[in-house]
Amino acid sequence: MARPLSGRVALITGAARGQGRAHAVRLSADGADVIAVDLAGPLPASVPYDSPTPADLAETARLVQDNGRKVITAEVDVRDLDALRGAVDSAVRELGRLEIIVANAGICSPAPWDQISAQAFRDTIDTNVIGTWNTVMAGAQHLIDAGRGGSIILIGSAAGIKMQSFMIHYTASKHAVVGMARGFAAELGRYNIRVNSLNPGAVATPMGTGRMREALQSAADTYPHLRGMHKPLLPDGIAQPEDISDAVAWLASDQSKFVTGSQLSVDIGVGYC
Repeated sequence: MARPLSGRVALITGAARGQGRAHAVRLSADGADVIAVDLAGPLPASVPYDSPTPADLAETARLVQDNGRKVITAEVDVRDLDALRGAVDSAVRELGRLEIIVANAGICSPAPWDQISAQAFRDTIDTNVIGTWNTVMAGAQHLIDAGRGGSIILIGSAAGIKMQSFMIHYTASKHAVVGMARGFAAELGRYNIRVNSLNPGAVATPMGTGRMREALQSAADTYPHLRGMHKPLLPDGIAQPEDISDAVAWLASDQSKFVTGSQLSVDIGVGYC
């Protein structure tokens, strides 16, 4: 039986683990070859959780290959447009095409408003906003030149629809991603390229490792009044990466062919309450 993404190629950033890995596995299971990009190295010093490794990225590649699809990996920082563009150009030459872009790479570093350093704010904006913009800029022209249309999915957050306490820099960055998707959708629609933001809530990923829980708790302790602002509407309060990948696969497929400029939330209800 034909798979919905057979013959297509997907570029995925932040692909070494977590949601990015889940997206790579799901899209390859649906028939797509994958360009898997990740820093696969030390994250900015402001980030309180464990960094991805080359071994993590290699495991993603193995899982894609287990689905019978081709995969090209690249250890690239999405903040570096020239390096990212070079990696994407090389991979597209080898695989022959590109139809799907999933700008997934991002960072988070909780802190009260007056404890966010200038460097932490800059790290977040550079990765989450500029890195997302760089990803589209590195890949979109390939979709245009091929003339087959395509789907660009910018991974935002419930923090970009509502807000997230003790994460002013993260909240600002994800609001920017939602707006960026709308802007790109308006200008790329003439090429039959759809652009949407996908906005998860809490997801069980490696972002919860290292000092992340301690950072969240410490920030919340400064103003406990805000702790009840982000309660889910459904009994299961945290999603798995594969739950987000279900939505990525739908947005990448022809089943969503008339969906563009939208903000799809998979957040257990926290973003609109």
